[in-house]
Amino acid sequence: MWRAPRCTIENRPMHPINPNNEYNYMTQQEGDRQQGYGLLKGKKGIIFGALDDRSIAWRIALACKREGADFVLSNAPIALRLGTLDALSEETNAPVFPCDVSDDADVEGLMKKTAAHLGGVDFVLHAIGMSPNIRKKKEYNDINYNWYQQTLNISAVSLHRVLHFAEKMGVLNDGASVVALSYIGAQRIFSKYSDMNDAKALLESIARNYGSRLAGRGIRVNTVSQAPTKTSAGTGIKGFDGMYTFAEKIAPLGNPSADECADYCVTLFSDLTRKVTMQNLYHDGGFVTSGISEEMIDDLAKLYSERDSGE
Repeated sequence: MWRAPRCTIENRPMHPINPNNEYNYMTQQEGDRQQGYGLLKGKKGIIFGALDDRSIAWRIALACKREGADFVLSNAPIALRLGTLDALSEETNAPVFPCDVSDDADVEGLMKKTAAHLGGVDFVLHAIGMSPNIRKKKEYNDINYNWYQQTLNISAVSLHRVLHFAEKMGVLNDGASVVALSYIGAQRIFSKYSDMNDAKALLESIARNYGSRLAGRGIRVNTVSQAPTKTSAGTGIKGFDGMYTFAEKIAPLGNPSADECADYCVTLFSDLTRKVTMQNLYHDGGFVTSGISEEMIDDLAKLYSERDSGE
């Protein structure tokens, strides 16, 4: 049975500002975060899904680099043509390996290239999601089933495929951490999210299943349920602005940004969370456990008052 090395005062990473590890969380300055804490020093990984500088995966890549990690970047060939991944590659000194995650041969080839470049990896980010039905504005009860299969294959089954070939080819190191980005639509119905609700539910199930099977090697597999975020992909969903505003008004802390999500994912890749696995972790400002906010009550009261007075 794999056992994580015990973290002690002597072997934990040094704080970049306080080399004697004298942390003061109450007075920590933003400049500290920008310089990093060395949480991923010496770690290597694969980051899937960065498209442009608005995407969460892009911000996670920057945060991982800030914390000392080396990694490879990957996205589908069509996404590479539409996005600006070369700029991120240059900024982080990370090679870009095109990969269609719905194709076995492509994923196997990616793992071979990764092994040749990095050896084993200590973390994997799965930030992949796409629905042809949403793009074509098909309603959930009138979807195209071939497109539905594509949605599930690309957005969820791809996690299974990535982990299968990473394990088969010996790319995942003992103690590695895998994070897949999810959404509250896996648990609650958001009508405009259509078949992506189903895809995220499947994604979370795959993470739990693989987490149980890789635990013997100390490998963690979790999903992060991020709040609505103003990315290129997110804003392309019909009704996104309404979803974003609704969550912003309900969540006590408001919607976290892509950069805040990146910081959270860094902690999951680090050795600080070695016993966290098979979890769906909400990063949504408290939205999922809130009922209704005073702001929302006031807004609704005003809306209905105006409507009633106009009748």
